[in-house]
Amino acid sequence: MIKYQEFLSRDHFNFEEILAASYGTLISDPPPHLDGRLPTPPFLMVDRILKVESDGKHGRIIAEQDIRMDAWYFQCHFIGDPVQPGCLCVDAVWQLLGFYCLWRGALGYGRALGCGDISFSGQIRPFNKCVRYEIAVRRYAQLKGSGAAIVVGDGKVFVDNELIASVQGARTGIFKGIGYTDYPNRSQNSIGGIMAK
Repeated sequence: MIKYQEFLSRDHFNFEEILAASYGTLISDPPPHLDGRLPTPPFLMVDRILKVESDGKHGRIIAEQDIRMDAWYFQCHFIGDPVQPGCLCVDAVWQLLGFYCLWRGALGYGRALGCGDISFSGQIRPFNKCVRYEIAVRRYAQLKGSGAAIVVGDGKVFVDNELIASVQGARTGIFKGIGYTDYPNRSQNSIGGIMAK
């Protein structure tokens, strides 16, 4: 575990720390409403964050994921033609942008908000070694008074140092009051749909 102020000042995170962030156990003294988390395995698409930095409204994230031959998606996508679904590369960019918001001090729960153009020029197969995500944060804004935040970034996806995908204008937000923490019980946030403003 690390202190919240150390979390805000760190520029890299190893797998143990990322996994702890997924389970909400990384920070020993979290502020109220620090609820956002990365997904847990097997949906967690990041093994390490090599660099995270900010310069006002802009920033940068570089992260990696080791390719595992027995990854769940190779078992079903597709039989006889195993390939990582391209949408998981997009989700990794969203996951990293959500983490960036938390690292910048946003409070609440993360949600993917969309993206612009996506292009694929390659694929990830079971015998590849490593995927690298390089994200240029184009804009980060913390919403006054709420602690919520929105981030927009452009991501590049490399497998074994070859550029195979780009995601333009990926958007992620952190919002208070939208968590469904008492799952599977029925409660205020147990039904989806349009989020309240």
